[in-house]
Amino acid sequence: MPLLILSTFPDVESAAAIVRTLVEEKLIACGNIFPAVRSIYAWQGKIEDAAEVVVLLKTSPALYAKLEKRLTKLHPYEVPEIIAWESGAASKPYTAWIAEATGES
Repeated sequence: MPLLILSTFPDVESAAAIVRTLVEEKLIACGNIFPAVRSIYAWQGKIEDAAEVVVLLKTSPALYAKLEKRLTKLHPYEVPEIIAWESGAASKPYTAWIAEATGES
């Protein structure tokens, strides 16, 4: 089953650059960029209210450790949001495409 990873970024440009790098490095098959979200969160003892970009990445579970390490290195945030979950179901052709795009087939 595909692995889905959620991450947030400060802007579309940094999100797109990192998603492109991860696709080129075959750590993900795809990344969807949702450009306009508002995040309210606790950070260093204060409540923050910021515009952010949400990214949904698709990969295989076998690549998660490498992906997490690389995303953490590339990410502009001190503590990047990296939340992963396995999909409960996915079509066989889509799963095969993810495996092919990431070199897992």
